[in-house]
Amino acid sequence: MLNRGNDFTSLIMLVLLVLATAIRASPASPDTSSADYNFLVGTGYVCDPNDSSACPAVAQTANGDSIEISGAGTLNPSSKAVAAMGAFTRKTAKGEIEETGIWKATELVKFNSYGVAPGALVRDKRKFKSMGMFPMGFLNGPLPAGGLALFRIELLPDVGKPKDAFLQVNCAIGKVPENQQGDGIRLAVQGEDLKFDQKVSGRTLFMIRKPQVNSQVMDAAPGKP
Repeated sequence: MLNRGNDFTSLIMLVLLVLATAIRASPASPDTSSADYNFLVGTGYVCDPNDSSACPAVAQTANGDSIEISGAGTLNPSSKAVAAMGAFTRKTAKGEIEETGIWKATELVKFNSYGVAPGALVRDKRKFKSMGMFPMGFLNGPLPAGGLALFRIELLPDVGKPKDAFLQVNCAIGKVPENQQGDGIRLAVQGEDLKFDQKVSGRTLFMIRKPQVNSQVMDAAPGKP
């Protein structure tokens, strides 16, 4: 188990470092169905210092209890492989902290793609630069994509026993179904009949590693001769 403070902060920084390395790695298949994805949940460059609702991602129960989630990872829809972890904070309806800890993904249950949305980064490029967080050469790397992922995860609280849960992550770009509008998360804790099934706030992003497509997109980008 980890204590809050320096160890906790170091863990999150390590997660982001691993993700940044993965973003710059050479991608695999040009076939969307078997491609690898990076993803961010309420952390990293999806955050906005002028908008506190962007990070972390928040969901709540019917009675107002809430859970805050941040994290990062990679997934492969074809092989169902996933590697992801992050932090969580559970609060009462009055805003009192009830539990804190880290989470790690143990299984990718399913992933429904909404398709690639290159315009998402072209549109937000100026904002990311103003934040000093826009990765150099990012538009030559992974492309933003929308989708809905369902993970089986393990919650590892600072105090107490680990718990199994299901985490749903929705990134609402691309061809988004009517019933999945808006980024956000939902979480259900197994064995406690506890469901944080109401999306409150938070930004998420999936990024597909397909450089063959990226070069075509950049050739067709606005302002490109």
